[in-house]
Amino acid sequence: MMLEGRTAVVYGGGGNVGGAMARAFARHGATVHLAGRTRETLRAVADDIAAAGGTAYADVVDALDERAVDAHTAAVMERSGRLDVSVNVIGDGDVQGTPMAEMAVADYLRPIVTSVTAKFITARAAARVMVAQGSGLILYFGGSFDWSVARRFSVGGMGVTFDAVESMRKQLAAELGRRGVRVVTLRTSGLPETIPADFEGRDELVRTLAEQTLTGRLATLAEVGELAAFAASDRARLLTGTELDLSG
Repeated sequence: MMLEGRTAVVYGGGGNVGGAMARAFARHGATVHLAGRTRETLRAVADDIAAAGGTAYADVVDALDERAVDAHTAAVMERSGRLDVSVNVIGDGDVQGTPMAEMAVADYLRPIVTSVTAKFITARAAARVMVAQGSGLILYFGGSFDWSVARRFSVGGMGVTFDAVESMRKQLAAELGRRGVRVVTLRTSGLPETIPADFEGRDELVRTLAEQTLTGRLATLAEVGELAAFAASDRARLLTGTELDLSG
């Protein structure tokens, strides 16, 4: 197993994307620490991993609380003795589908502030540990935003959010590369499995996203998990400061 003996932390591990990554990490041998604000969803993913023979812990942690994140990182080190992968895929509280000209300032700024703050806090906590051990991966999810989507569907502040996080990723990769720490983004063109069935305009949105790909299809959660596991392995040891493109 390519992640045997590794330790991964997944903030937002009870969600669709975080759960898919966590299950893949565990399937490939890693011990997984799930962190988030809803114990029930975290526990459900942890139970799935345990049922499949893996090891997972579930902890209630607010990724916007730097003291809580630092304390959780210390707890991970006490349990597992190392930290090899840190992923933050918490929800950003974004509002989509409302044209910018009709959007409240708070709704536009919320995902930008939330995402940048949480990802900085969790990346900083991971970087301090990883630099000390001389290795590790900080993995982001999102990538450079395709603004052509906005011609048909208003994304609110999410485009700016993605671009801001990409700037953070590039800066971290430049600062940490010589110290053994990699920083990578996993990018898709959208994940139909994460869009609620009752979301107004869901079918049109999925069609629009798929039509803009070269392959005519969108990634699955399982594919996201497998690529995340690859990124965390030694097979990707020279990948840093870049996007892993699963966008088709």
